[in-house]
Amino acid sequence: MTTDAPETRFSISNNPSYLYQAYFSYILEYKNGTQADGFFDLELLKKSLNILVRKHYEPVAGWFQARNNSIDVVYYSDKFNDPPVTTQTLDMDYETLSRHVHDCNVELLVPAAPSAAITFEDPDPDIPMIMVKVTYLESNEAVVLGVTYHHSLMDGTAFWMFMANWSALCKHLHEHGEIAEFDIPHPPTFEFPDISHFYNPSKTFEHPEYILVNPNQFSKRLQPGPEKIVETILEISVEQQQALRQQARDIGVSFTEILCAVLWKGVNSLRLELNPEIGSKSSLYTCTVNSRTRAGVSNNLCASPVTIASREQTVAEIAALEVCDIAQLVHRAIGKCTGEYLSSSYRYLHQQFKQEQDDRCNGRVGKKVMCVFANSASVKCVIATSRTFPIYSTDFGFGTPEYVRPPYWPYDGSMRIWPTPLYDARFSNAPLHIYVCQPEHIDLSLSPLLAQFIKRNID
Repeated sequence: MTTDAPETRFSISNNPSYLYQAYFSYILEYKNGTQADGFFDLELLKKSLNILVRKHYEPVAGWFQARNNSIDVVYYSDKFNDPPVTTQTLDMDYETLSRHVHDCNVELLVPAAPSAAITFEDPDPDIPMIMVKVTYLESNEAVVLGVTYHHSLMDGTAFWMFMANWSALCKHLHEHGEIAEFDIPHPPTFEFPDISHFYNPSKTFEHPEYILVNPNQFSKRLQPGPEKIVETILEISVEQQQALRQQARDIGVSFTEILCAVLWKGVNSLRLELNPEIGSKSSLYTCTVNSRTRAGVSNNLCASPVTIASREQTVAEIAALEVCDIAQLVHRAIGKCTGEYLSSSYRYLHQQFKQEQDDRCNGRVGKKVMCVFANSASVKCVIATSRTFPIYSTDFGFGTPEYVRPPYWPYDGSMRIWPTPLYDARFSNAPLHIYVCQPEHIDLSLSPLLAQFIKRNID
């Protein structure tokens, strides 16, 4: 980080997931069960948000700059890019609003975002790093927060720490009024650390998980032809989780790994049964891994040290294996996400950044974004797990959320493991949800492995 008062800047070009130039959005639903006045006071929300970013998250109150062959975040001590907050008040009942939340109606409930791509052609893009939309009801029955963040600055871990800090600060202001000092629960750190000491030239890794695509062709590459993508919600009951945990213990893998194996096996076998010709084609498993602990990086790092574990087999091979055998493949894939693997990921992505610079300098179109969904594998099991995040602890002083909707990624193979309101990852004391996206003709209820978990479809 370099400082030339009042300006401070640091590079995000050395961040392993800076190529995730995309916005992610979450929708949080809060019920006003007592019909209390002042429920989610707008000025209080905005005040606490601005205090948080100006005092603790200065880069969030800054700007992206693409200059001198580097993408930087620049912020100042005398001016602030405060997160934009928009509002609306709807004339509808609580049940209707809740249905919009569950169906992930982003057009209604999430702030409209500009392009997230940071280009040297537009070196000072107007790209907010956090955006908020607050939806009130005329009946005062509920409030919905739609929050959008730019992934180049935060990953999921950093985002939910941000939300925990914002809600804690807002709750303190709500209960105590003005404060001179307040210790937020998760003080963030910035500037991605040097991980060069992990580099081991004797070890090489393939990176099929990183597919670079032109953002202007983003959607076209991800859709499986003209087919509509349907999201199915799987629900893993407490009893089913206990059985899976025991199965995992018996073979020496984690609960997440056995769950990933069930999903990969179930989808893969169903796709092969519907189209036997793909047996020799590729079946790709990936899972996002928080590499902070493995790489000795602070858990409070507000950056994206995301590693993507991957394993590629043929469709026929996965169909022939038992779930326990697939869980061992998943276990080895996740186990390789060491500091050495993180360093390899960084070096690979840095090479892509250098290639983009060279393309730009030589007049070639070089802008790329990273997206595993664009992989050409016939079967994709692209998993993101959020079950350990403090999602349902975001109390702004008005109670915890009734429901939090994860991002809807309508791409073939997208799967998100997501907690329910009472879920505790340590004990599996409540149901666990998995949001699975597949082409419309893929009926997951036909899978003997997955049918037992099906809750409902979202078109």
